[in-house]
This record gives sequence, structure tokens and C-alpha cells, in this order.
Amino acid sequence: MDYRQLHAFIAVFEERNITTAARRLFLTQPALSATIKTLEDNLGTQLFKRLPRGVDVTEDARILYPHAQRMVAELDTLASSFKREKNRQPLQIGIEEDIANQHICAFLKQVQDPDFHLLIVLESGCKGDIRLACEEMRCEDELFIPLISEPFVLAMSPEHSLASKDVIQLADLHGLCWVMCPELTWHQRFLPIYGATANSPSAHASTFSLALGLVALNLGVAIVPQSLASEHANIVFHPLPTHALSRRIGVCYAIQSLSSPAVEQLINHLARQ
Repeated sequence: MDYRQLHAFIAVFEERNITTAARRLFLTQPALSATIKTLEDNLGTQLFKRLPRGVDVTEDARILYPHAQRMVAELDTLASSFKREKNRQPLQIGIEEDIANQHICAFLKQVQDPDFHLLIVLESGCKGDIRLACEEMRCEDELFIPLISEPFVLAMSPEHSLASKDVIQLADLHGLCWVMCPELTWHQRFLPIYGATANSPSAHASTFSLALGLVALNLGVAIVPQSLASEHANIVFHPLPTHALSRRIGVCYAIQSLSSPAVEQLINHLARQ
């Protein structure tokens, strides 16, 4: 009993006519009759009784019918899943530095929509068809779809003198040892917070993530995105006093990348959110 025989049986059972069933299956009448005869021989029972016009079904055919439907449906689903896997469209996604795992996972859940049939390829840095990055990293020729907004916070070691304070005031920041990220575009906006000690940092780091490693060693206080600070168990963070700074994370993409059906489908989906 194979897929072809089950399809033939279902057609004849539903049509109650060999000629009509053969037309439905794009087979000749003798070919369909031979297929049904082979199925009956394999099962050792008669499934249909010939009538002057059409056929009648036997009790065994009535028993077989729901099982045949289920088996054909399962085989169709299995075949479709393999075709879908083979036909997945590759989508290369660049993940820029200083994007927290929680934001990456939230974004990938949207990308993994089963309707997209995408083969996701993650790259590190400024690569790929699209990039998950903060808005400040958008190139001049790129468009940006914001997905997340998050505040900057003060990050410090639990051993730091300010760690146990309920509320940190602006005056508390005077004379602090700072871990700074001068290569980042945000550095200039942090200078008013650094105050008089801006010219004498305790350490430099090229990324917020690296800065947090220095903070964990109690080398100083850093201003970092809250999501990155919250991923460190040995980091304490507080809101910025009087300075409400935040950043936006989203998808950067060039207009040319929309020539890819995978990119166009995803961008249209994100734009509707």
C-alpha cells in the first residue's frame, strides 16, 4: 500500500465512479482500475463493487477511508516540510557590537516567523543584508527601522561607594573615576555628566561591553545601556541623575537590499509592527 494507491482509493471512494475519479487524477480508466486492483490484492479484500453506473463501496472501504485520508495528509505534510526547508531564502543579518542578548533574541523571534521560510545567517559586525544596530551606527546610505528604545544608566561594582545608595544625585558624580568609551559617538553627550574629571579617566574601552568588564573589577563607573548592565550579575546600575539619555536599536538596511525577496518581506513585516 503506497501513496499512489491511497490517492486512487480516496478519489474512487469520493467520486463513486471510476471514470470521474480517473479524470480527477489525470489517469486513464484502465490505469486507475489496475491501481485499485493492486491495492485490493495487497489488502486481501474487495473495496468496490461494480454497478451499471459507477461503483458502490464495501464495509472494508468505509473502514479504510479515514485511515487513508490521515496517511495521505501526513505524507503531504512531510513532503511539504522538506520542500520548505530546501526552498528557504538565505537572510544574512549583521549583529553590531553592544547589542544585548535579550534584544537579539527578541528580534530573531520576529525573523523566525514560519511564514517567512528564511535561512538565517548571523554575522558579527557591519555585514549582511540587514544589520541589527543602534541608530548611531546607521550609515549615510541606509534606512533605519526602530524596534527598541532603552535608557543609559550608571554602572558600578557592588563594592563601589555609590552602589548602596537609593538615589544618586548629580553632586555624587563629582570627582568619580570613570571608565570611558571615547571611540563611541555617545562619548560627547556623556561629557557633561563626567564633569571636571572628564580629562582624567581611570580606563578606556572601545565598547560598552568591554567597559562593563572593567567596571566589574571596580576600576571605575561607566555610563552604559541598561540592557547590557542587566546582563552582568556582578554589576549594580542606577538611573542617570537629571540626564535622561536613551538609545534606539533597530534594523539598518540599504535600499538596494530590498531587491532580495527575503529582505523585502522582513522589512515590510517590521514596518507594520
